[in-house]
Amino acid sequence: MRGLAIILATTTALLPLSLAARPQTPPPAPAQQSPFTFEKVMVPMRDGAKMETVIIRPRGATGPLPILFQRTPYGIPDAAPPSVPGSWKSLADDGYIFVFQSMRGRFGSDGTFTLSTAVHPNDPKKVDEATDAYDSIDWLVKNLPDNNGKVGMWGVSYPGFTAAVALVNPHPALKAVSPQAAWIDYWQNDDLHRNGALRLSYVADWVYSLQQTKESLEDFPYDSVDTYESLLKIGTLEGLDQGYFKGKIPMATALLDHPNHDSFYTDQNWQKALGKTTVPTLNVAGFWDQEDPWGSWQIYAKQQQNDPDHLSTMVAGPWAHGTWQGKMDMLGNIPLGRDTGVEFREQIQTPFFRYWLHGKGTKPDYRARILQSGSNVWKNYANWPPKGTTAKSLFLRADGSLSFDAPPIGEACRDYISDPANPVPNRERPISATYPRPEWRWWEAADQRFVDHRPDVLSYTSAPLTEDLTVTGALAAELQASTSGTDSDFIVKLIDVLPDTQVQFDQRAPLGAYPRQLNGYQWPIAMEVRRGRFLTSDTKPQALVPGKVTTWDVPLRDHDHVFQKGHRIMVQIQSSWFPVIDRNPQTFVPNIGRAKPGDFVKATQRVCSGSKIVLPVMR
Repeated sequence: MRGLAIILATTTALLPLSLAARPQTPPPAPAQQSPFTFEKVMVPMRDGAKMETVIIRPRGATGPLPILFQRTPYGIPDAAPPSVPGSWKSLADDGYIFVFQSMRGRFGSDGTFTLSTAVHPNDPKKVDEATDAYDSIDWLVKNLPDNNGKVGMWGVSYPGFTAAVALVNPHPALKAVSPQAAWIDYWQNDDLHRNGALRLSYVADWVYSLQQTKESLEDFPYDSVDTYESLLKIGTLEGLDQGYFKGKIPMATALLDHPNHDSFYTDQNWQKALGKTTVPTLNVAGFWDQEDPWGSWQIYAKQQQNDPDHLSTMVAGPWAHGTWQGKMDMLGNIPLGRDTGVEFREQIQTPFFRYWLHGKGTKPDYRARILQSGSNVWKNYANWPPKGTTAKSLFLRADGSLSFDAPPIGEACRDYISDPANPVPNRERPISATYPRPEWRWWEAADQRFVDHRPDVLSYTSAPLTEDLTVTGALAAELQASTSGTDSDFIVKLIDVLPDTQVQFDQRAPLGAYPRQLNGYQWPIAMEVRRGRFLTSDTKPQALVPGKVTTWDVPLRDHDHVFQKGHRIMVQIQSSWFPVIDRNPQTFVPNIGRAKPGDFVKATQRVCSGSKIVLPVMR
């Protein structure tokens, strides 16, 4: 989520010098004038706080222009870019006044940064991110010369949230919004939890970086290059909060004090305040977004409940977090065949703002536009989820196979030992920190062969497909499973196994290059965790009955993917996913974040007859 202010993506090039000797050093070339002007102002809010804001205007522009506005906690430009950043070149060609603002309590802005997403639509005296957006837009349209009175908001990740939350009480001048990888709920499937299971490494990296200091982004001081090792040593959220944060990271302390889905979380679910859709909205999500894969879909779904003028659209593709704003021809090691980031920006994002802010072009005639993975074909849908799918169950069989045929009554279970002292890693070790290295970006698309043969991971594999299988819509797993403990996690992975003949393997390549080859690549399509204590209620967790087979419903979110002919389908089941998810001690305790060393025990996990993946198969 960090460091995604779109303005900051610039490139430089070096020219080769002649090999001939030169008698003297040539004088430096004159600095090239930026194609933009730059101005910094302090914009007042209703409570008297002032927000640090920069205005980047195309140099020499004539006539009034619309405003494109972004609010961020990650820092704003300190000068005009020397050239037009590639990520918004097509926008710049249309002409906008670009405005960037540090959020309340960050960098040069007044106030306290709380990471709160709560809104107060019925109390105009309270300030929040929605009121700060409203007040900023009001000031901008009244005080920026040569603006046309129309404002668009955009952003990825945190800036995506700040764009989306402006829809709660939109200013009359707000004419178009594009929340990209936005979020609505710290509990469910974005940022800090997955279905109530805490994202431990993200607390250490992201939360720490935002609340350690006001005017910088600090990296957590790991004592090892392998965060798996470091966080295993720290043990729990309490160990992190007390031993390293020393209580100085308020959000971490709050997460520790609120282990269940109580009002701390529900009061911050700002999406509930959305009413009739009145502002054109371009929601954007990545199917492989390792940070915020869920929120933008939920904003779209909420808007669809009251959208008589068809103003809300959904766009998604085979992208990691925010990667559609850069070069995007590879999903990790999976080639896409062309730069889909350019396609998104030039064919979707720019025409969206052009139509609503410049009054040029045509209104999109689709409700959802999806770059379908597997086929790499753009699909337009009149509705999402689209009509025409049939729910088909893919059963996990006792012999390790997958089949659309239901198992016979009494088929045996499979089991494994889950050991919290040796948790299954979420990516290959050593696991670098989330920032600033790039490995984190692609881990959800990484080849899963690195855990396929661990004794605490069950794999189920289909025969090669005899024809393409297209799944479009919400995927889900239903496990019939038990544990010998009183609490447990189950992680389900749905995987597309590429054939051994996918590419010509170069026998002359070094051995280390083999894992990057696509032959036999286990490409994860959907992965999710379910925490046993919350199966019945996420507000009042309950202990599991040891040995009792229970239904575990595991939502796998929305997807649009083609399992191609000749590929196989695989499902992997495991009970830890560390350090992205904190370890379940497998003993029921009131608060996993405060579990003691003696609470962590080995458990026998059993996956039994009737376990299945439910696929929305497109005819």
